[in-house]
Amino acid sequence: MLKEFKDFALRGNVIDMAVGIIIGAAFSTIVTSLVNDILMPPIGLVLGGVDFASFFALLKAGSPPGPYASLADAQAAGAVTINYGVFINNVVSFLIVAFVMFLLIRGINRLQKEEEAPPVEPTTKECPYCLSSVPIKASRCAHCTSELPAG
Repeated sequence: MLKEFKDFALRGNVIDMAVGIIIGAAFSTIVTSLVNDILMPPIGLVLGGVDFASFFALLKAGSPPGPYASLADAQAAGAVTINYGVFINNVVSFLIVAFVMFLLIRGINRLQKEEEAPPVEPTTKECPYCLSSVPIKASRCAHCTSELPAG
């Protein structure tokens, strides 16, 4: 059983999958930074200095009771909140990752697409008398010695 597990674990596609997961996790942190540090600040500035990550709906006040100036203040007070601003950031992150994956897979598919090969010219023909396969240029069948029609 240990040998079977070793064969499974060292199979090429398992290692490729592990590398893909690790690269994906690293890529996820880059996309999160892109969304939080590059994209959302200008969008928030255009919308009047709004930080999407601080958007929340208060369900139950904590101690001390609100109003809370930020999501961090509400969470520090133990308030129950719906963090829809964080959700918006995560949706934007997901859309970026999905788009990049689409472009990557599209590029790979283009590389893998093989041009259709032209039809192969036949090299043999069938003898009409004995139905044996003979070379296309033969004028007599090698099996029954019948004369074959030209062409």
